Amino acid sequence: MKASWNIFLNDLKNIGTNWVAAILIGGLILLPSLYAWFNIEASWDPYGQTDQIPIGIVNEDKGAIVREEEIHVGDELVDSLKENQSMDWQFVDRELAMDKLEYGDYFAVIIIPENFSERLGTVVSGNPEKANVEYYVNEKINAIAPKITQKGATVIVEQISSNFISTVNGIIFEVFNDLGIELEENLPDIERFEEYIFTLEENLPEIYELLNETITDADRAGEIIDQAQGLIPQVEDATTSGLQTIDDTTDFLQTAEDRLNEMAPKIDEELANIQRMVMETNEFVSNIDSTTIDLTEGNPLSETLPEQIDTMLKSIDTIEEALIQLQQQNDKNNESTDEQTEEQDSSNNQETIDQALNELENMEQSLRELQEQLSAMESFLTDKQAEVDETFAMIKDRTAKANERVDEFVKEYKETIEPTVKEEVSKAKETLANARDILVTIQSTIPEIKNMLNRTDENLSEGKDILDYVSGEFPYVQDKVNELADRIRTVQDDTDLNELIQLLQNDPEAERGFFAEPVVLNENKLFPIPNYGTGMTPFYTVLAIWVGGLLLISLLSTDIHHKENYTGRQIYFGRLFTFISIGFLQTIIVTVGNIFLLQVDISHLFWFILFGLLCSAVFIMIVYTLVSVFGDVGKALAIILLVLQIAGSGGTYPVVLLPKFFQVINPFLPFTYAIDLMREAVGGIVWERVVHDVIFLMIFGLLALIVGGFLKETINKQTDKLKNKSKESGIFH
Repeated sequence: MKASWNIFLNDLKNIGTNWVAAILIGGLILLPSLYAWFNIEASWDPYGQTDQIPIGIVNEDKGAIVREEEIHVGDELVDSLKENQSMDWQFVDRELAMDKLEYGDYFAVIIIPENFSERLGTVVSGNPEKANVEYYVNEKINAIAPKITQKGATVIVEQISSNFISTVNGIIFEVFNDLGIELEENLPDIERFEEYIFTLEENLPEIYELLNETITDADRAGEIIDQAQGLIPQVEDATTSGLQTIDDTTDFLQTAEDRLNEMAPKIDEELANIQRMVMETNEFVSNIDSTTIDLTEGNPLSETLPEQIDTMLKSIDTIEEALIQLQQQNDKNNESTDEQTEEQDSSNNQETIDQALNELENMEQSLRELQEQLSAMESFLTDKQAEVDETFAMIKDRTAKANERVDEFVKEYKETIEPTVKEEVSKAKETLANARDILVTIQSTIPEIKNMLNRTDENLSEGKDILDYVSGEFPYVQDKVNELADRIRTVQDDTDLNELIQLLQNDPEAERGFFAEPVVLNENKLFPIPNYGTGMTPFYTVLAIWVGGLLLISLLSTDIHHKENYTGRQIYFGRLFTFISIGFLQTIIVTVGNIFLLQVDISHLFWFILFGLLCSAVFIMIVYTLVSVFGDVGKALAIILLVLQIAGSGGTYPVVLLPKFFQVINPFLPFTYAIDLMREAVGGIVWERVVHDVIFLMIFGLLALIVGGFLKETINKQTDKLKNKSKESGIFH
């Protein structure tokens, strides 16, 4: 080991005393860091500059009319993109956009077709159609740019979909909310409707029975209307005849009233004569004394009294004649009218006249009896003087009663009979006038009644047809009512209407916001990486350390010039110390530069540097051993191993996304564990993973030491032959 240490110290001395070697070593120490720094800086925030990527936007949307409202979704999208700075949006026409895309001035072109709004508007129709957005990309320009522009196009589609969904669902939930409120307001009516349906279902048999009865009644009503229409002419004739009868009766009453007025003075005069003569007779009889009568010389009573009685009988006959004529007139009135009120009035008149005639008849009978008694008295005067006084007394009594009866009749006639007859005649005339007005009204109404009957007949015919139709459809209606009632019962069993109302009632704005972003991603970064450059730092740092090793084996020799005094193992370890020392300096510059020059956000600075030194030591061991043991072939192997590790270590893409070959070799590559170890220092340490990675790195380093320290001389014997043979070509050194 001392000999190896001397080789290492001699190398340091030579570097320090030879300024050209010092400059070259300095360049070798600095160059790997530049490789890392440039790549980390370039990838620091590649998606933060997407606003410099030109994308053409072509809006050909013509708008649409949806529910009597004009919409222009394309214009709204253009307005929103003008405020969006994620891309360099260029708003041009189709021809210019496609020319610039083909030439490479635009990375992509997005075309909004003319039917864009129309297609979106079909959501309210029964056959909605999806709206299309045309996307053109020039993938020849750059490998990553198409992915970025595609993401921009996807964002546009997502924005349109989100706004559209939120708008449509906002409208839907506004309708739901209004429906919920309306349902709540109409809940009593709905419940009543349910009761109506159940009641209707229960009463359907009775309704069907009533319907059949109604059809029967309609048939009977049609027959009645036909009969009524047949009676209309008879009614017209009856009203005409009734008017004529009333007019005739009115004329009879007027004639009767005129005759009554005409006879009234005569009757009054005759009544006065009768009253006067009865009074005179009564006075005369009263003044005669039966004792003074000389039967043999003739009785003065027999000479004057019969004459007066005859006169009174004639007056009574005259009054009776007048009353009989009035009675006949009244009978004619009865025959000419059939009104109940007029019959009652005429009946009253008849009774009054009959009463007067009875009275007159009684008076006449009394006078005739008096006359007979006078005759009897005259015949018996000579024989029955004794009875003269008695007869005379009876005559006096009868004349007195006759006088009283005449006075009573005159009073009754003046106060009752004559006013009653006149009043009843007047009432009869008024009643007939009213009856005539009624008949005139009836007569004027008959045409309207005829029209009404005709319309009723037509309507009844139509109604009968409808009733027949309803009767024919009743089984279907009955089935539907029963079905509806069963559905209501099912809904009542499965759904609480109050819960449905609560479900429908909502905040439309809140629902709109929900469907605009139904899922909110609450991102919780377990090991936060602030930017893409920080995430790529472990890969580019490890890559720079390996590249630093490749530079060393490319410029520095793995052998010494005076090796006669040293064994192969001593040379291997002695020059290995030199390579590892330079590799440490390379790693320190790279890691410290990442921290302070690029200001990469690293969680554990110390461990970042320390893990870098470990990776450097292992990598130097590997590449140094390959070249030390295999010579130029080892250089090629180190380069091949670098290529495989860049692709298969998972430094840029997850291993699961790599082809199967790289997934298989991934566990056998030093980069796999070195990059993972550096990521622990950058993002946050999980010590179990650190131990795992350190163990595998040390295994790779140990294998390199075993091959270089113990197999170098054996292997070199075979490789020296190959090396000498390659020198003979004059191409290899």
